[in-house]
This record gives sequence, structure tokens and C-alpha cells, in this order.
Amino acid sequence: MDPSLYAAYCGAPADPANWATRWIFDPLALAVIAGVAFVHLKSVPAHRRAIAAGWAVVALTVFSPLCALSVSLFSARVGQHLIFILIAAPLLARGWRGPAAPLAAGAVFSAFLWLWHAPAPYDATFRSVPLYWMMHLSLLASATWLWAALERAPWRGVVASALVAMQMSALAALLTFAPTPWFPPHLTTSWAFGLSPLADQQFGGVLMWTLGGGAFAALALIPLWRALEPRPATE
Repeated sequence: MDPSLYAAYCGAPADPANWATRWIFDPLALAVIAGVAFVHLKSVPAHRRAIAAGWAVVALTVFSPLCALSVSLFSARVGQHLIFILIAAPLLARGWRGPAAPLAAGAVFSAFLWLWHAPAPYDATFRSVPLYWMMHLSLLASATWLWAALERAPWRGVVASALVAMQMSALAALLTFAPTPWFPPHLTTSWAFGLSPLADQQFGGVLMWTLGGGAFAALALIPLWRALEPRPATE
């Protein structure tokens, strides 16, 4: 297998000796993200600190050494996605003016999550820069819509959060318990980090299961927990 086939946007696979220095400098992508962030901040009168922080997280996640590390390790790519989903998206969702439709948002987000962690589309993102960006943008946009919808419709969001937690956990379970590795880009690159391709995939599955599935399960349970809390007696 020729590793150069899988160099796409983030460059050649990283190794333990150099991955921490592998920052990406892409003036065009930086300008686009800065421009979108500027328009977003100007269009939303409140929550500007949260929104600015969200775009800063996006930029750091895309251009930091995590990009190169994700060429070597599937678990690092999962980490990238979890940062988008659990940190950047809820910050960007503050002040969202889109429709409050948690079930629709959850369905769209889930479809993209399964799509980009299926072997063929995942492999394609290492061969095509446009597909690489499409993966990140679709996950970020759908996760932002989901968080905004959950905030605006909390009780309908209980069902949506539970369904997202279930499907995310199901995908994570398949990744964790698969008998063979699914992803050709990492068949030769994970060994430098002391992980077999299957162990790397299993670690990524566990991250998705505990952090991703766990977070949305908690979102489903918190409103129910609050509803069941005993009310103080009134005189």
C-alpha cells in the first residue's frame, strides 16, 4: 500500500517524533474561516464570546498537529470530530436562529456521522481535499443545528438526544467490536504509535462511545432528572 495515496489535506502520516510540530498553514482556509466567523459575529447580537470561542476551536482543531496525527491514527480523527461535536458546535449554536426541530436535526447529524465513518467515504477523504472539507463542514453544521434545536426545544430534545446517543453508541460498538480493521489509510501508520490498526480503531470506538454517546445520553436524562426533583413545599 502506497502511503502517499493518503496524504490529501493534512500531509504525510505523522510519527511520534514530529507530530507535535506539524501545524498547518493554509492562508485561504484561514481567511474563509475568519470571514465566516466575522459574518456570524456581526449577525448575532448576543453570545459573541461563545461564538468567537467556537470558531477559535474550529481553527485550532483543523490547523493544529491533530490534523497530521489524524492521518496516522483513526482515534485521532475521532478526537477531531468529537471536538467539533461536543465543544465547537454548542458554542456556535448560541444565538442560532434556525428552526427548532430536534428530531430532524438529530437525524441529519446521525446520517452524516455514519456516512463519514463508513470505510469507503472515510477512505475518500484521504484522497480528496474537497471531500475532507465536506466531511468536517457537514459534521460541524449538523451538530451546531442539533445543539441549537436541543436548547430551543428541551422536551422534544429529550427524545432526540436519546436517539442520537443510541445511534452514536451503536456505531461506536461496531467500531469497538469489529474483528478486523475497517480503514485502509491506517493499516501501516498506527504501528509507529504502538497500536495495531485494530487497537487504534477500538480506541476510537471507545472514545466515541464514552464521550459522544455518553454526552447525548446525559442530555436526555438531565431534563427528566430535574422534572423528578422534589419541589420545595409552599406555605
